[in-house]
Amino acid sequence: MNHRYDNILQTIGNTPIVRLNKLAPESVNVWVKIESFNPMASVKDRLALGVIEDAEASGALKPGQTVIEATSGNTGIGLAMVCAQKGYPLVVTMAESFSLERRKMMRFLGAKVVLTPAALKGSGMLAKAIELAEKHDWFLVRQFENEANADAHSRTTAPEILAAFADDGLDYWVSGFGTGGTLKGVSRVLKKESPQTKIIVCEPDNSAILGSGIPQPRNADGSVAESHPLFRPHLMQGWSPDFIPRLTEDVVDAELIDDILPVAGDDALHLSKALAREEGIFVGISAGATLAAALAVAEKAEPGANILCMLPDTGERYLTTPLFDGITEDMTADELEISTSTPNFRFDSAPPPPPEQEEEEPAVEVAADAVEYFDDVTNDAENPVVLFALEWCEFCWSVRKMFAEYEIPYRSIDLDSVAYQEGNRGGEIRKVIEQRTGLKTIPQIYVGGQHVGGASETFDAVRGGDFQALLAENSVNWNKDIDTDPYSFLPGWLHSR
Repeated sequence: MNHRYDNILQTIGNTPIVRLNKLAPESVNVWVKIESFNPMASVKDRLALGVIEDAEASGALKPGQTVIEATSGNTGIGLAMVCAQKGYPLVVTMAESFSLERRKMMRFLGAKVVLTPAALKGSGMLAKAIELAEKHDWFLVRQFENEANADAHSRTTAPEILAAFADDGLDYWVSGFGTGGTLKGVSRVLKKESPQTKIIVCEPDNSAILGSGIPQPRNADGSVAESHPLFRPHLMQGWSPDFIPRLTEDVVDAELIDDILPVAGDDALHLSKALAREEGIFVGISAGATLAAALAVAEKAEPGANILCMLPDTGERYLTTPLFDGITEDMTADELEISTSTPNFRFDSAPPPPPEQEEEEPAVEVAADAVEYFDDVTNDAENPVVLFALEWCEFCWSVRKMFAEYEIPYRSIDLDSVAYQEGNRGGEIRKVIEQRTGLKTIPQIYVGGQHVGGASETFDAVRGGDFQALLAENSVNWNKDIDTDPYSFLPGWLHSR
Protein backbone atom coordinates (compact mmCIF):
# COMPACT_ATOMS: atom_id res chain seq x y z
CA MET A 1 0.00 0.00 0.00
CA ASN A 2 1.37 3.40 -0.98
CA HIS A 3 1.28 6.26 1.51
CA ARG A 4 1.67 9.97 0.89
CA TYR A 5 2.58 12.38 3.69
CA ASP A 6 2.34 16.14 4.04
CA ASN A 7 5.72 16.31 5.80
CA ILE A 8 8.49 14.11 7.22
CA LEU A 9 7.13 14.32 10.77
CA GLN A 10 4.10 12.24 9.80
CA THR A 11 6.39 9.28 9.16
CA ILE A 12 7.47 9.00 12.81
CA GLY A 13 6.32 5.83 14.57
CA ASN A 14 4.69 2.59 13.44
CA THR A 15 8.08 0.89 13.45
CA PRO A 16 8.18 -2.83 12.66
CA ILE A 17 8.26 -5.67 15.17
CA VAL A 18 10.39 -8.53 13.85
CA ARG A 19 10.89 -12.07 15.16
CA LEU A 20 14.47 -13.28 15.70
CA ASN A 21 15.13 -16.61 14.00
CA LYS A 22 18.74 -17.45 14.90
CA LEU A 23 19.76 -15.73 18.12
CA ALA A 24 16.88 -16.73 20.37
CA PRO A 25 16.10 -20.11 21.99
CA GLU A 26 13.65 -22.18 19.95
CA SER A 27 11.31 -22.63 22.90
CA VAL A 28 10.32 -18.95 23.05
CA ASN A 29 9.55 -16.08 20.70
CA VAL A 30 11.92 -13.13 20.90
CA TRP A 31 10.69 -10.11 18.99
CA VAL A 32 12.47 -6.82 18.41
CA LYS A 33 10.94 -3.39 17.77
CA ILE A 34 13.30 -1.71 15.31
CA GLU A 35 13.19 2.02 16.06
CA SER A 36 15.76 2.79 13.37
CA PHE A 37 12.81 2.76 10.96
CA ASN A 38 11.94 6.24 12.24
CA PRO A 39 13.03 8.97 9.80
CA MET A 40 16.10 9.97 11.81
CA ALA A 41 16.77 6.34 12.70
CA SER A 42 16.11 6.30 16.45
CA VAL A 43 13.38 6.02 19.07
CA LYS A 44 14.08 9.64 20.06
CA ASP A 45 12.22 10.93 17.00
CA ARG A 46 9.02 10.21 18.95
CA LEU A 47 10.24 12.27 21.90
CA ALA A 48 11.37 15.14 19.70
CA LEU A 49 8.02 15.55 17.97
CA GLY A 50 6.07 15.05 21.19
CA VAL A 51 7.86 17.67 23.28
CA ILE A 52 7.90 20.32 20.54
CA GLU A 53 4.21 19.94 19.69
CA ASP A 54 3.31 19.97 23.39
CA ALA A 55 5.32 23.16 23.90
CA GLU A 56 3.63 24.74 20.88
CA ALA A 57 0.20 23.84 22.20
CA SER A 58 0.90 25.21 25.68
CA GLY A 59 2.54 28.39 24.41
CA ALA A 60 5.83 27.57 26.14
CA LEU A 61 7.54 27.64 22.73
CA LYS A 62 7.05 30.85 20.77
CA PRO A 63 7.28 31.12 16.97
CA GLY A 64 10.91 31.44 15.92
CA GLN A 65 12.23 30.89 19.44
CA THR A 66 15.48 28.95 19.80
CA VAL A 67 15.18 25.42 21.20
CA ILE A 68 17.99 24.05 23.36
CA GLU A 69 18.63 20.62 24.86
CA ALA A 70 21.36 18.46 26.37
CA THR A 71 21.69 15.16 24.52
CA SER A 72 24.04 12.29 23.77
CA GLY A 73 23.02 12.59 20.14
CA ASN A 74 19.82 10.80 19.18
CA THR A 75 17.46 13.27 20.85
CA GLY A 76 19.43 16.10 19.28
CA ILE A 77 19.21 14.52 15.84
CA GLY A 78 15.46 14.03 16.25
CA LEU A 79 15.03 17.60 17.49
CA ALA A 80 17.12 18.88 14.58
CA MET A 81 14.73 17.21 12.14
CA VAL A 82 11.62 18.52 13.91
CA CYS A 83 13.03 22.03 14.32
CA ALA A 84 14.15 22.13 10.70
CA GLN A 85 10.69 21.18 9.49
CA LYS A 86 8.93 23.58 11.85
CA GLY A 87 11.37 26.48 11.55
CA TYR A 88 12.96 26.71 15.00
CA PRO A 89 16.69 27.33 15.55
CA LEU A 90 18.25 24.55 17.65
CA VAL A 91 21.25 24.52 19.98
CA VAL A 92 22.45 21.24 21.45
CA THR A 93 24.85 20.76 24.35
CA MET A 94 26.73 17.49 24.21
CA ALA A 95 29.60 15.90 26.13
CA GLU A 96 32.69 15.66 23.93
CA SER A 97 32.93 11.89 24.54
CA PHE A 98 29.94 11.01 22.37
CA SER A 99 30.46 9.78 18.81
CA LEU A 100 31.61 12.26 16.16
CA GLU A 101 29.03 11.23 13.57
CA ARG A 102 26.23 12.42 15.86
CA ARG A 103 27.71 15.91 16.01
CA LYS A 104 28.02 16.02 12.22
CA MET A 105 24.46 14.85 11.67
CA MET A 106 23.03 17.55 13.92
CA ARG A 107 25.11 20.24 12.27
CA PHE A 108 24.12 18.91 8.82
CA LEU A 109 20.48 19.35 9.85
CA GLY A 110 21.19 22.96 10.81
CA ALA A 111 21.66 22.68 14.57
CA LYS A 112 24.50 24.25 16.55
CA VAL A 113 26.41 21.82 18.81
CA VAL A 114 28.10 23.15 21.95
CA LEU A 115 30.50 20.61 23.45
CA THR A 116 31.06 20.19 27.19
CA PRO A 117 33.99 18.45 28.93
CA ALA A 118 33.75 14.66 29.05
CA ALA A 119 34.78 14.75 32.72
CA LEU A 120 31.55 16.60 33.59
CA LYS A 121 29.46 13.76 32.08
CA GLY A 122 25.75 14.07 31.31
CA SER A 123 25.04 16.35 34.23
CA GLY A 124 27.61 18.82 32.86
CA MET A 125 25.98 19.10 29.45
CA LEU A 126 22.58 19.44 31.16
CA ALA A 127 23.86 22.26 33.40
CA LYS A 128 25.26 24.04 30.32
CA ALA A 129 21.90 23.78 28.54
CA ILE A 130 20.11 25.28 31.55
CA GLU A 131 22.66 28.09 31.79
CA LEU A 132 22.31 28.97 28.10
CA ALA A 133 18.51 28.77 28.19
CA GLU A 134 18.33 31.17 31.14
CA LYS A 135 20.84 33.57 29.59
CA HIS A 136 19.20 33.80 26.16
CA ASP A 137 15.54 33.05 26.97
CA TRP A 138 15.58 29.89 24.89
CA PHE A 139 13.08 27.03 25.20
CA LEU A 140 14.70 24.21 27.17
CA VAL A 141 13.29 20.79 26.25
CA ARG A 142 14.16 19.06 29.58
CA GLN A 143 13.82 15.61 28.05
CA PHE A 144 14.75 13.88 31.33
CA GLU A 145 11.73 15.28 33.17
CA ASN A 146 9.35 16.49 30.47
CA GLU A 147 6.04 14.62 30.73
CA ALA A 148 5.47 15.18 27.02
CA ASN A 149 8.36 12.77 26.44
CA ALA A 150 6.58 9.94 28.23
CA ASP A 151 3.20 10.97 26.79
CA ALA A 152 4.54 10.55 23.25
CA HIS A 153 5.29 6.89 24.00
CA SER A 154 1.97 6.31 25.77
CA ARG A 155 0.27 7.73 22.68
CA THR A 156 2.30 5.92 20.00
CA THR A 157 4.79 3.22 21.08
CA ALA A 158 2.58 1.47 23.62
CA PRO A 159 -0.53 1.18 21.37
CA GLU A 160 1.66 -0.17 18.55
CA ILE A 161 2.93 -2.90 20.89
CA LEU A 162 -0.54 -3.76 22.19
CA ALA A 163 -1.92 -4.00 18.66
CA ALA A 164 0.91 -6.31 17.57
CA PHE A 165 0.26 -8.75 20.43
CA ALA A 166 -3.52 -8.41 20.65
CA ASP A 167 -4.11 -12.03 19.64
CA ASP A 168 -1.51 -14.00 21.62
CA GLY A 169 -0.41 -11.58 24.34
CA LEU A 170 2.96 -10.21 25.41
CA ASP A 171 4.74 -11.84 28.34
CA TYR A 172 7.85 -9.65 28.68
CA TRP A 173 8.80 -6.18 27.52
CA VAL A 174 12.52 -5.39 27.76
CA SER A 175 14.00 -1.88 27.57
CA GLY A 176 16.92 0.17 28.77
CA PHE A 177 16.43 3.62 30.22
CA GLY A 178 17.95 6.83 28.99
CA THR A 179 15.64 9.75 29.56
CA GLY A 180 13.05 7.42 31.03
CA GLY A 181 10.48 8.55 28.48
CA THR A 182 10.11 5.24 26.65
CA LEU A 183 10.16 3.34 29.94
CA LYS A 184 7.52 5.45 31.65
CA GLY A 185 5.31 6.00 28.62
CA VAL A 186 5.14 2.34 27.62
CA SER A 187 5.23 0.61 31.01
CA ARG A 188 2.26 2.48 32.47
CA VAL A 189 0.10 1.60 29.47
CA LEU A 190 1.19 -2.04 29.41
CA LYS A 191 0.53 -2.46 33.13
CA LYS A 192 -2.98 -1.12 32.65
CA GLU A 193 -3.94 -2.77 29.38
CA SER A 194 -1.81 -5.94 29.56
CA PRO A 195 -1.18 -6.61 33.28
CA GLN A 196 0.40 -10.01 32.61
CA THR A 197 3.28 -8.34 30.75
CA LYS A 198 6.40 -8.16 32.91
CA ILE A 199 8.46 -4.97 32.59
CA ILE A 200 12.19 -5.73 32.44
CA VAL A 201 14.64 -2.84 32.65
CA CYS A 202 18.35 -3.17 31.89
CA GLU A 203 21.39 -1.03 32.62
CA PRO A 204 25.21 -1.30 32.36
CA ASP A 205 26.66 -3.82 34.80
CA ASN A 206 29.49 -1.47 35.76
CA SER A 207 27.09 1.43 36.38
CA ALA A 208 24.05 -0.18 37.98
CA ILE A 209 22.60 2.97 39.48
CA LEU A 210 18.94 1.99 39.12
CA GLY A 211 19.34 -1.47 40.59
CA SER A 212 21.38 -0.14 43.50
CA GLY A 213 18.35 1.23 45.31
CA ILE A 214 20.41 4.31 46.22
CA PRO A 215 18.31 7.41 45.57
CA GLN A 216 19.46 10.11 43.18
CA PRO A 217 20.83 13.18 44.98
CA ARG A 218 18.53 16.10 44.15
CA ASN A 219 18.21 19.77 44.99
CA ALA A 220 15.18 21.12 46.81
CA ASP A 221 13.51 21.93 43.49
CA GLY A 222 13.94 18.35 42.29
CA SER A 223 16.80 19.07 39.89
CA VAL A 224 19.88 16.84 39.84
CA ALA A 225 22.33 17.88 42.54
CA GLU A 226 25.25 15.71 41.42
CA SER A 227 26.15 12.47 39.66
CA HIS A 228 24.75 9.29 41.19
CA PRO A 229 27.40 7.90 43.55
CA LEU A 230 27.56 4.54 41.72
CA PHE A 231 27.79 5.93 38.20
CA ARG A 232 30.79 4.83 36.16
CA PRO A 233 31.54 5.57 32.48
CA HIS A 234 30.05 2.84 30.31
CA LEU A 235 29.81 1.75 26.69
CA MET A 236 26.10 2.22 25.96
CA GLN A 237 25.60 5.73 24.57
CA GLY A 238 22.05 6.92 25.21
CA TRP A 239 21.61 4.46 28.08
CA SER A 240 21.88 5.44 31.74
CA PRO A 241 23.22 8.98 32.14
CA ASP A 242 25.21 9.73 35.29
CA PHE A 243 21.99 10.40 37.17
CA ILE A 244 18.56 8.80 37.50
CA PRO A 245 16.18 10.92 35.41
CA ARG A 246 12.95 12.10 37.01
CA LEU A 247 10.88 10.15 34.45
CA THR A 248 12.73 6.94 35.34
CA GLU A 249 12.35 7.62 39.04
CA ASP A 250 8.59 7.96 38.50
CA VAL A 251 8.50 4.40 37.13
CA VAL A 252 10.38 3.10 40.16
CA ASP A 253 8.09 4.96 42.55
CA ALA A 254 5.01 3.61 40.77
CA GLU A 255 6.40 0.04 41.15
CA LEU A 256 5.97 -0.70 37.46
CA ILE A 257 9.28 -2.54 37.07
CA ASP A 258 9.34 -6.33 37.56
CA ASP A 259 13.09 -6.82 37.25
CA ILE A 260 16.31 -4.89 36.58
CA LEU A 261 19.06 -6.74 34.72
CA PRO A 262 22.71 -5.64 34.47
CA VAL A 263 24.36 -6.01 31.05
CA ALA A 264 28.08 -6.29 30.29
CA GLY A 265 29.60 -4.08 27.62
CA ASP A 266 31.19 -7.05 25.86
CA ASP A 267 27.77 -8.70 25.56
CA ALA A 268 26.35 -5.51 24.07
CA LEU A 269 29.08 -5.39 21.42
CA HIS A 270 28.75 -9.09 20.64
CA LEU A 271 25.00 -8.97 20.15
CA SER A 272 25.05 -5.76 18.12
CA LYS A 273 27.35 -7.55 15.67
CA ALA A 274 25.38 -10.79 15.87
CA LEU A 275 22.15 -9.00 15.01
CA ALA A 276 23.82 -7.65 11.87
CA ARG A 277 25.57 -10.84 10.79
CA GLU A 278 22.97 -13.43 11.72
CA GLU A 279 19.66 -11.57 11.49
CA GLY A 280 20.53 -8.76 9.07
CA ILE A 281 19.43 -6.12 11.58
CA PHE A 282 21.82 -3.16 11.80
CA VAL A 283 21.73 -1.52 15.23
CA GLY A 284 23.84 0.30 17.79
CA ILE A 285 25.46 -0.73 21.05
CA SER A 286 22.45 0.07 23.23
CA ALA A 287 20.30 -2.20 21.07
CA GLY A 288 22.78 -5.04 21.49
CA ALA A 289 22.74 -4.42 25.24
CA THR A 290 18.94 -4.53 25.39
CA LEU A 291 18.94 -7.77 23.41
CA ALA A 292 21.44 -9.24 25.87
CA ALA A 293 18.90 -8.67 28.65
CA ALA A 294 16.06 -10.06 26.51
CA LEU A 295 18.04 -13.24 25.83
CA ALA A 296 18.73 -13.62 29.54
CA VAL A 297 14.97 -13.43 30.07
CA ALA A 298 14.43 -15.93 27.25
CA GLU A 299 16.65 -18.54 28.90
CA LYS A 300 14.32 -18.67 31.92
CA ALA A 301 10.99 -17.87 30.27
CA GLU A 302 8.18 -20.40 29.98
CA PRO A 303 7.92 -22.22 26.61
CA GLY A 304 6.03 -20.25 24.01
CA ALA A 305 6.53 -16.92 25.77
CA ASN A 306 6.50 -13.74 23.73
CA ILE A 307 9.36 -11.41 24.60
CA LEU A 308 9.66 -7.97 23.00
CA CYS A 309 12.98 -6.12 23.03
CA MET A 310 13.40 -2.45 22.11
CA LEU A 311 16.17 -1.69 19.59
CA PRO A 312 16.66 2.09 19.99
CA ASP A 313 18.77 3.12 17.01
CA THR A 314 20.93 2.34 13.97
CA GLY A 315 24.52 1.16 13.89
CA GLU A 316 25.50 4.14 11.74
CA ARG A 317 25.63 6.26 14.92
CA TYR A 318 28.60 4.20 16.15
CA LEU A 319 31.18 4.25 13.33
CA THR A 320 33.77 5.92 15.57
CA THR A 321 33.08 3.81 18.66
CA PRO A 322 34.41 0.41 19.83
CA LEU A 323 31.52 -1.26 17.95
CA PHE A 324 33.50 -0.82 14.72
CA ASP A 325 36.90 -1.76 16.12
CA GLY A 326 38.41 -4.31 13.76
CA ILE A 327 36.20 -3.23 10.84
CA THR A 328 38.89 -2.00 8.49
CA GLU A 329 38.76 0.24 5.45
CA ASP A 330 41.51 -1.80 3.79
CA MET A 331 41.05 -5.29 2.41
CA THR A 332 41.50 -8.10 4.91
CA ALA A 333 43.77 -11.09 4.26
CA ASP A 334 40.75 -13.11 3.12
CA GLU A 335 39.65 -10.37 0.75
CA LEU A 336 43.15 -10.02 -0.68
CA GLU A 337 43.22 -13.77 -1.25
CA ILE A 338 39.97 -13.52 -3.20
CA SER A 339 41.37 -10.60 -5.19
CA THR A 340 44.56 -12.41 -6.15
CA SER A 341 42.74 -15.62 -7.10
CA THR A 342 42.24 -14.13 -10.59
CA PRO A 343 44.93 -12.22 -12.51
CA ASN A 344 43.27 -8.97 -13.57
CA PHE A 345 41.70 -5.80 -12.08
CA ARG A 346 43.60 -6.27 -8.86
CA PHE A 347 43.84 -3.52 -6.25
CA ASP A 348 47.54 -4.22 -5.71
CA SER A 349 48.49 -4.37 -9.40
CA ALA A 350 50.54 -1.64 -11.01
CA PRO A 351 48.72 0.27 -13.75
CA PRO A 352 49.51 -0.94 -17.27
CA PRO A 353 52.29 0.99 -19.03
CA PRO A 354 51.15 3.58 -21.53
CA PRO A 355 51.23 2.46 -25.16
CA GLU A 356 54.46 3.24 -26.95
CA GLN A 357 54.35 6.33 -29.10
CA GLU A 358 55.42 5.54 -32.65
CA GLU A 359 55.64 9.19 -33.55
CA GLU A 360 55.66 12.45 -31.69
CA GLU A 361 52.23 13.80 -30.77
CA PRO A 362 51.22 16.89 -32.72
CA ALA A 363 51.42 20.17 -30.85
CA VAL A 364 48.28 21.15 -28.99
CA GLU A 365 46.28 23.73 -30.88
CA VAL A 366 44.73 26.34 -28.63
CA ALA A 367 42.08 28.96 -29.26
CA ALA A 368 43.21 32.56 -29.08
CA ASP A 369 40.35 33.63 -26.82
CA ALA A 370 41.21 30.80 -24.38
CA VAL A 371 44.83 31.98 -24.26
CA GLU A 372 43.71 35.56 -23.62
CA TYR A 373 41.33 34.44 -20.87
CA PHE A 374 44.00 32.27 -19.22
CA ASP A 375 46.53 35.12 -19.20
CA ASP A 376 43.98 37.56 -17.79
CA VAL A 377 42.93 35.19 -15.00
CA THR A 378 46.43 34.15 -13.92
CA ASN A 379 47.69 37.73 -13.88
CA ASP A 380 44.77 39.31 -12.04
CA ALA A 381 46.36 41.28 -9.18
CA GLU A 382 43.07 41.37 -7.26
CA ASN A 383 42.80 37.54 -7.31
CA PRO A 384 46.40 36.28 -7.24
CA VAL A 385 45.57 32.69 -6.20
CA VAL A 386 43.87 30.74 -8.99
CA LEU A 387 42.73 27.13 -8.87
CA PHE A 388 41.95 25.45 -12.20
CA ALA A 389 39.71 22.62 -11.08
CA LEU A 390 36.96 20.15 -11.83
CA GLU A 391 33.81 20.62 -9.79
CA TRP A 392 33.70 17.25 -8.03
CA CYS A 393 37.26 15.98 -8.33
CA GLU A 394 38.51 14.65 -4.97
CA PHE A 395 41.99 16.12 -5.45
CA CYS A 396 40.53 19.51 -6.32
CA TRP A 397 38.44 19.35 -3.17
CA SER A 398 41.55 18.48 -1.17
CA VAL A 399 43.11 21.75 -2.33
CA ARG A 400 39.88 23.65 -1.64
CA LYS A 401 39.77 22.26 1.91
CA MET A 402 43.39 23.26 2.50
CA PHE A 403 42.71 26.78 1.25
CA ALA A 404 39.69 26.99 3.56
CA GLU A 405 41.68 25.71 6.55
CA TYR A 406 44.48 28.22 5.95
CA GLU A 407 41.92 30.96 5.10
CA ILE A 408 43.57 31.59 1.74
CA PRO A 409 41.34 33.59 -0.64
CA TYR A 410 41.33 32.13 -4.14
CA ARG A 411 39.50 32.09 -7.44
CA SER A 412 38.29 28.73 -8.71
CA ILE A 413 37.89 28.09 -12.45
CA ASP A 414 35.78 24.93 -12.58
CA LEU A 415 36.49 23.77 -16.10
CA ASP A 416 33.74 21.14 -16.30
CA SER A 417 31.00 23.31 -14.78
CA VAL A 418 27.96 24.45 -16.73
CA ALA A 419 29.45 27.94 -17.02
CA TYR A 420 32.42 26.56 -18.99
CA GLN A 421 30.67 23.93 -21.10
CA GLU A 422 29.29 26.09 -23.90
CA GLY A 423 31.57 25.86 -26.90
CA ASN A 424 33.86 23.55 -24.89
CA ARG A 425 35.30 26.64 -23.21
CA GLY A 426 36.65 24.60 -20.28
CA GLY A 427 38.29 22.14 -22.65
CA GLU A 428 40.00 24.94 -24.53
CA ILE A 429 41.37 26.39 -21.29
CA ARG A 430 42.72 22.94 -20.39
CA LYS A 431 44.57 22.92 -23.69
CA VAL A 432 46.22 26.23 -22.76
CA ILE A 433 47.30 24.78 -19.41
CA GLU A 434 48.73 21.71 -21.16
CA GLN A 435 50.56 23.85 -23.69
CA ARG A 436 52.09 26.06 -20.98
CA THR A 437 52.98 23.32 -18.48
CA GLY A 438 53.10 20.06 -20.43
CA LEU A 439 50.59 18.67 -17.88
CA LYS A 440 47.18 17.22 -18.62
CA THR A 441 46.16 16.70 -15.01
CA ILE A 442 43.80 18.86 -12.96
CA PRO A 443 43.96 20.67 -10.54
CA GLN A 444 46.63 23.20 -11.40
CA ILE A 445 47.37 26.13 -9.11
CA TYR A 446 48.85 29.54 -9.92
CA VAL A 447 49.88 32.37 -7.60
CA GLY A 448 50.59 35.80 -9.06
CA GLY A 449 50.97 34.32 -12.53
CA GLN A 450 53.50 31.72 -11.34
CA HIS A 451 52.63 28.06 -11.84
CA VAL A 452 52.84 26.09 -8.57
CA GLY A 453 51.61 22.71 -9.84
CA GLY A 454 48.95 20.19 -8.95
CA ALA A 455 47.71 19.10 -5.52
CA SER A 456 50.93 17.33 -4.42
CA GLU A 457 53.23 20.07 -5.66
CA THR A 458 51.11 22.67 -3.87
CA PHE A 459 51.08 20.63 -0.66
CA ASP A 460 54.87 20.23 -0.87
CA ALA A 461 55.22 23.98 -1.37
CA VAL A 462 53.11 24.62 1.72
CA ARG A 463 55.15 22.14 3.75
CA GLY A 464 58.39 23.82 2.65
CA GLY A 465 57.11 27.39 3.06
CA ASP A 466 57.53 28.32 -0.63
CA PHE A 467 53.79 28.69 -1.12
CA GLN A 468 53.51 31.05 1.85
CA ALA A 469 56.38 33.10 0.43
CA LEU A 470 54.49 33.43 -2.85
CA LEU A 471 51.38 34.54 -0.99
CA ALA A 472 53.39 37.19 0.86
CA GLU A 473 54.97 38.44 -2.38
CA ASN A 474 51.50 38.93 -3.82
CA SER A 475 50.01 40.59 -0.70
CA VAL A 476 47.68 37.67 0.01
CA ASN A 477 46.57 37.43 3.65
CA TRP A 478 46.13 34.02 5.28
CA ASN A 479 45.94 32.57 8.78
CA LYS A 480 49.58 32.20 9.80
CA ASP A 481 48.62 30.30 12.96
CA ILE A 482 47.49 27.27 10.96
CA ASP A 483 50.01 24.47 10.53
CA THR A 484 47.77 21.56 9.52
CA ASP A 485 49.57 19.08 7.30
CA PRO A 486 48.14 19.73 3.81
CA TYR A 487 48.40 16.05 2.93
CA SER A 488 45.78 15.33 5.59
CA PHE A 489 43.20 16.82 3.22
CA LEU A 490 43.71 14.12 0.58
CA PRO A 491 40.90 11.55 0.12
CA GLY A 492 40.77 8.92 2.86
CA TRP A 493 41.34 6.06 0.46
CA LEU A 494 44.76 7.48 -0.44
CA HIS A 495 45.93 7.43 3.18
CA SER A 496 45.53 3.64 3.22
CA ARG A 497 47.60 3.01 0.11
